[in-house]
Amino acid sequence: MTDAPSRTAIVTGAARGIGAAIATRLAADGMSVGLLDLDEAGAKSTAERLTPGRGRAVGVAADVADAASVQAAVDRVAAELGPPVVVVNNAGVTRDNLLFKMTEDDWDTVMGVHLRGAFLVTRAAQKHMVDAGFGRIVNLSSTSALGNRGQVNYSAAKAGLQGFTKTLALELGKFGITANAVAPGFVATEMTRATAVRMGVTFDEYVERATANIPVGRVGRPEDIAHVVSFLVSEGAGFVSGQVIYAAGGPRA
Repeated sequence: MTDAPSRTAIVTGAARGIGAAIATRLAADGMSVGLLDLDEAGAKSTAERLTPGRGRAVGVAADVADAASVQAAVDRVAAELGPPVVVVNNAGVTRDNLLFKMTEDDWDTVMGVHLRGAFLVTRAAQKHMVDAGFGRIVNLSSTSALGNRGQVNYSAAKAGLQGFTKTLALELGKFGITANAVAPGFVATEMTRATAVRMGVTFDEYVERATANIPVGRVGRPEDIAHVVSFLVSEGAGFVSGQVIYAAGGPRA
C-alpha cells in the first residue's frame, strides 16, 4: 500500500479485467488514477466505480500504439489529476495462431499494443517522474514470455517487455525511478474466456485444465495481480527494480 496519497498513476488497458483491478487497488491505496483505454466509455465507467473519497480518477480514451494519442492522454491526466509518477503498462491484445497461419497484421497489432504502447506511454510520462525525483513503472508481461504454442507474437512481445523493463531500470534508477514487470499465469478474465471460445471448450473446462497444472490449486484473479502491482509502486519497494515477478500460482524459470 502506497504511503503517498497525492501521487498520480496511469494504468493502461484499464476498462476491464486486470487493468480495472489494478486501477481500483491503486485508488484504494490513495492514488489519483488515470485510466487509459481504447474503450473510452469502459474507462470512464470503471473510473466512476472506483472507491469514492479515496482519490480521484478519470477515464481517458487512448490508442497506446499512437504517439499523438498517448501524449494527449498523458497531458490530460497531468492537467486534471497532477503529474503522473506511476505508470502501469497493462494494455494488451491477443491474435493467436500457429506461425504458418499468422498474418503480418496479427504480428504487428500485438507488437504495437504491447511493446510500442509501453514505450510510448513510458516515454511520455518519464519527464514527470524525473522532475519529481520519484517514479514507479510496472509492465505486464506473462508466463507466455517463456513460450506458448500458438502465441509466437504474444510470447515475443511479453518477452520483449521483460528486456524493456530491465533496461529502464538501468537507465532511470539514478532519478529515483524503479521499473519492474509482473508476469501473470492463467487469470480469469474476458480475454481468457475468449480463448476458451476459440479453443471450442467451455470456460469451466478451460479453467479445470489450467488448474490441474497450478500448484496452488486455482487460477488467478485480477485482484491477485493488483496486489503485486500495489507493492511494486509503493514507497517501500524503492530497492526493488529490474525484476520480473511471476504471479502464476507456482514457480516459473
